[in-house]
Amino acid sequence: MLRAMSTYGSGDLPEESPSQPRRRTTTFVAPAPRLRKGSVRLPFDAARRLSAGHPWVFRDTIGRPLSSESGDVVDLYDPEGNFIARGIYDAEGPIAVRAFSRDPHELLDHGALDRRVRAAARMRRSLLPTQDLTAYRLIHGEGDFLPGITVDRYGDYLVMHVFSASLAKLSEQLVPVLRDVHSPRSIYVQKRYRPLGGEGPREPAEMAWGEVAPLEIEVQEGSMRFGVDVTAPLGTGLFPDLRNGRTAVTARASGRRVLNLFSYTGALSLAAAVGGAKEVVSVDIAAKAHARARRNLQLSGLTEDIHEFIAADALTVMARMSDRKRLFDMVIIDPPAFANSRERSFSVERDYRELITSALRVCDSGALLCCAVNAHRFSLESLIHELGEGAARARRLVRVVDQLGLPADFPLPAGFPDGNYLKFVICSVV
Repeated sequence: MLRAMSTYGSGDLPEESPSQPRRRTTTFVAPAPRLRKGSVRLPFDAARRLSAGHPWVFRDTIGRPLSSESGDVVDLYDPEGNFIARGIYDAEGPIAVRAFSRDPHELLDHGALDRRVRAAARMRRSLLPTQDLTAYRLIHGEGDFLPGITVDRYGDYLVMHVFSASLAKLSEQLVPVLRDVHSPRSIYVQKRYRPLGGEGPREPAEMAWGEVAPLEIEVQEGSMRFGVDVTAPLGTGLFPDLRNGRTAVTARASGRRVLNLFSYTGALSLAAAVGGAKEVVSVDIAAKAHARARRNLQLSGLTEDIHEFIAADALTVMARMSDRKRLFDMVIIDPPAFANSRERSFSVERDYRELITSALRVCDSGALLCCAVNAHRFSLESLIHELGEGAARARRLVRVVDQLGLPADFPLPAGFPDGNYLKFVICSVV
């Protein structure tokens, strides 16, 4: 950067006349721009991050409680008073403001919601298969500029997930827009935040509009069929975001002996079977999950001939298999971020390395190790590091041969790396 140059040369400063008094120079400081109520001026770093596309303002960034109430619209400004974004205030959670619009003239009204829902629908029509896919995401929160709200389609039924009580009013306004754009039979709303009373069991999804959904809805993904329950409090039984992982397993399973850990309702086991696996062993702590996995096989027109279902702790099962020298050609690890069982508690960040070590001990030479992580705090770099540490403990050589993420119906806004929560890495084991 060039400095401003004086009109005088170095050493040629003008002399003061003794007859003239010495003038006192003052620096003019412009007053800070006034911001109206419902506005927040952000520190420089937070303002720069928000300007670059990050949709969240964290509570510790603001540093003081606002006079606004949860659900109120607030405007966000940089330190110089320039408008950055308009969002919704949350008085309780770690995310104080979720930014919805970068346009100072746009109101968060029916028209804004309609524009976003229709834009999201157009994008998916251009990117997703037009046939053989009836379960996918219609609205991916921040990626479709409706942060804190997601909407999944399961056949003719929609499930909206709301991640903050501050978005309750907005989610109610979204229902008629979804009805007009997508013409579902019904719309269910699942609250994904803590009740005011604190901890407690998650409530079933509530019907916001339409007819009562059946207990089982059959959906399709390629040649696979799944039975889902759109009212279930802990999940419908199918994760649309893991579609790329299922496709990768199907493409590589032919002739392999497959071990699927934390198998849940068996979607990845079904993907392996469709791909021509020779043997599939599904391990999950919940016996009820295996019942739903068997149902998915039935819906897809497959038998249980090559399948074995084990209701037990994954680490315990692998230890027994290792002792018996039972080996596999493909091992899939897809744990929850957190889990508790009678035998142990599990955390992805703390225990994934142990999972990798145990899995490698039941991998035959040339096997594929497929590792899924569903946690935004556990980065791809961390996963690769844990793979290396786990391989060293197991004394195996491992090569990463493929890295997959979220499918096209789970878009991320530029400048929002926190949203890249799902990783699916495939390794070749020597």
